[in-house]
Amino acid sequence: MRYRKLNRTGLNLSEVGFGVWTVATNWWGVEDETHGVKLLQKALDLGINFYNTGDTYGNGMGETILAKAFKGRRHDIVIATKFGYDWYTYAGERTGHKELPQDWSPEFIRKACEESLKRLDTDYIDLYQLHNPRIDAIGDDAIFDTLEQLKREGKVRYWGSSLGPDIGWFEEGQASMEERHVDSVEIIHSILEQEPSRRFFPIAEATDTGLLSRVPHASGLLDGTVDENTVFPESDHRSHRKKEWLDTSLMKVKQLGFLAEHYDMTIGQAAVQFCLAEKNIVSVLPNLTNEPQLLEFAAASDLEAISAEDLARLYELFDNDFDLAPVSSSQA
Repeated sequence: MRYRKLNRTGLNLSEVGFGVWTVATNWWGVEDETHGVKLLQKALDLGINFYNTGDTYGNGMGETILAKAFKGRRHDIVIATKFGYDWYTYAGERTGHKELPQDWSPEFIRKACEESLKRLDTDYIDLYQLHNPRIDAIGDDAIFDTLEQLKREGKVRYWGSSLGPDIGWFEEGQASMEERHVDSVEIIHSILEQEPSRRFFPIAEATDTGLLSRVPHASGLLDGTVDENTVFPESDHRSHRKKEWLDTSLMKVKQLGFLAEHYDMTIGQAAVQFCLAEKNIVSVLPNLTNEPQLLEFAAASDLEAISAEDLARLYELFDNDFDLAPVSSSQA
């Protein structure tokens, strides 16, 4: 496993990190806690030291499971968690990925931080991230004054923004880096999803901001777990997408055969290396739900880098929509 410094911070993160939502929710992950704990522990054995979670994951389980998995090993790992959603007082029904009410008040931020510290069984959070902030939150001085206070108290070491593409995206990421000088921005980036992530790269370079890249396998399209016969359960967020999306995406994946010819790695490992080709992407967060995936993706860090020529080819394919016409609804 290789490691990268989170730009101007003192944190060194494994190039492959662990997105803890996969062992803390039923959206598309591991529902057995015992299995989840073992998977987290195995990840650390493989050199993965970065664990990215959120207070809303499983209504706190995304944090308590880390405390269970790494009791007595807190200083061996780097923990990132998130805040901003008031799931403490929300009384409505939450189905699927329905968004919860947000609260950015200083009082709520402090309460959320204290509760996360308790669940994590720690006295500090390495990286505290705004969870899907809109632009008005980025412009709120009180939020960042509160984060600065928590930092002075030793409860938070660094902070960043974790962006949601359907909630707050390019404008929020740009303002986070250029105006708030956050230490990290979590984005989506993959061979099949390069917009607007590539537009973040020069901003991150200019501001010395570390990027964290989630969903490198494009919701299963680049790791061999999805094909034309896949049927997603209702709890899976992909179940709500039209079949046209799946058919078109699989046609794009077929254009990537040259990667298997040029490199001794799986398409899933190539997807991780594609993200790591950008130097300001410090850690990649694949969806990890079983040990074979964990072994495969963790090993990707030590493999051959994708060449500049092939990287340019992958950029060009995306820019030209993989030279495919959209699949019509009659064909889907």
